[in-house]
Amino acid sequence: MSTATDTFRQARDSLLEMRTDLEQARAAFTWPRFEHFNFGLDWFDEVARDNDSPALWIVEQDGTEGIWSYRTLSARSNQVANMLRAAGVTRGSHVMVMLGNQVELWETMLAGIKLGAVLLPTTTQLQAADLTDRAERGEAAFVVATAADAAKFDAVDLPLTRIFVGGEPTREGDIAYATADEFPAEFEPDGPTPADDLLLLYFTSGTTSKAKMVAHTHVSYPVGHLSTMYWMGMEPGDIHLNVASPGWAKHAWSNIFTPWIAEACVFLYNYSRFDAPALMATMERVGVTSFCAPPTVWRMLIQADLGLLSTPPQKALGAGEPLNPEVIDRVKDSWGVLIRDGFGQTETTLQIGNPPGQPIKYGSMGRPLPGYDVVLRDPATGEIGDEGEICLRLDPRPVGLTAGYWHDEERTAEAFEDGVYHTGDVASRDADGFITYVGRADDVFKASDYRLSPFELESVLIEHEAVAEAAVVPSPDPVRLAVPKAYVVLGYGWDPSPELARDILGFCRENLAPYKRIRRIEFTELPKTISGKIRRVELRSRERDLHPDEGATTVEHTEYSDADFPELRG
Repeated sequence: MSTATDTFRQARDSLLEMRTDLEQARAAFTWPRFEHFNFGLDWFDEVARDNDSPALWIVEQDGTEGIWSYRTLSARSNQVANMLRAAGVTRGSHVMVMLGNQVELWETMLAGIKLGAVLLPTTTQLQAADLTDRAERGEAAFVVATAADAAKFDAVDLPLTRIFVGGEPTREGDIAYATADEFPAEFEPDGPTPADDLLLLYFTSGTTSKAKMVAHTHVSYPVGHLSTMYWMGMEPGDIHLNVASPGWAKHAWSNIFTPWIAEACVFLYNYSRFDAPALMATMERVGVTSFCAPPTVWRMLIQADLGLLSTPPQKALGAGEPLNPEVIDRVKDSWGVLIRDGFGQTETTLQIGNPPGQPIKYGSMGRPLPGYDVVLRDPATGEIGDEGEICLRLDPRPVGLTAGYWHDEERTAEAFEDGVYHTGDVASRDADGFITYVGRADDVFKASDYRLSPFELESVLIEHEAVAEAAVVPSPDPVRLAVPKAYVVLGYGWDPSPELARDILGFCRENLAPYKRIRRIEFTELPKTISGKIRRVELRSRERDLHPDEGATTVEHTEYSDADFPELRG
């Protein structure tokens, strides 16, 4: 009789066999469907049996390091699960996990999965007010954090059982994580885990509203990330480095589920400040074979000498936004590999991507991945075409899709309206099926009756040598209704000036169609969420305040316009 482990392995292996044939994989792959499934027990522990291959490898900036095998992490997570059970954690208990890139994070996540607890991964950057909000709305009853963050929780007036890593308990009822050492390395679950039980609550970063709580089950991430593994091209034995902070979904994607589904090793390099040569030297020493980083990190890497890495990873991935061709070409010339892009959300696993061995078109996110039926839907008419909101057909429902927004029936109903899942992102599809990101539906705007994508304009702006970051929003205008305005962060060594503004506006004039041209520019810092996403909603609001009379400036600020430079008019 086939077990859950056997069924999952068969689905995993089928994707590994078809990893360079996207059309075959899309046609042949079907999601494994489970009544009961527990990633920690049915997969990780089975993989870990007599397995001394590295599962986790952490290197600190000072050169100290730790390597933990699958067998070690299996036993250690059993001890932590037994410790948490003794502390009162049972199936369905809500546990906030606020740890950095340290082994205790992986032990706790595995232990929570085995117990059937509901885990609330949380960034260590949060302060007391945010922690109170998340603990209240997430109904947390337990928290696992470092002793260094104990003071933050002292200000959280909620009945939390607190388990602290490092240091001694400072308050009655606090538990030292180190007591896990006293518990047995064998764990007995209280029964099978229903596949649709709640496992994870991820808070989205809230670029336009208060953070939503995205609910994932024991299969939507643990099984759903089969699609992410396919995109990455991850294989057994890979050493995978992903630059992402704990507490956000991408960390779970690339630092927990996907590598361990593939039986690869999760590698982390902890640093206080980004140092490209040091990062590449470490990657060289440990033999990183798979590397995923956001565009900001890729751009910083090409400013260094890529030749410092003589044996570069053969799997190079970008996430978060499309990379400009210059970065892709520089990496290709130095490392001989193409950076492959992909698209997913906290609410899903990887939906669209460029798997290994497939043709790539610069600027495109790729094509739909196995297990996802992607359509582009006109938000006004509902018609399916070559441009519109990215939506997922629900018949059959993708396994890697959120169960909904926890305690928010209205938002959940909106997201699943009309028989599809609505991503809220707009894209276009070319004749070859390649999908190119346009922008968030809320961010796309009209200027002179043309529909403009901030994302497309920003991709051109960052090609200018002085521009480190940019955000484009509509700025009220009496003639055109709105004109594109760029808020620009300059790179190191550049200072704001009228001459530089003219040069950047001229660069846009040369590289954008007339109706897309940036008409106004301001040098400033960008408002961001705690996860680093630009809050364009704040910038749009600021523009309405700055130009309440459709163009007239009422607040003193340093804004440059193409009207200031006669040679750029028109």
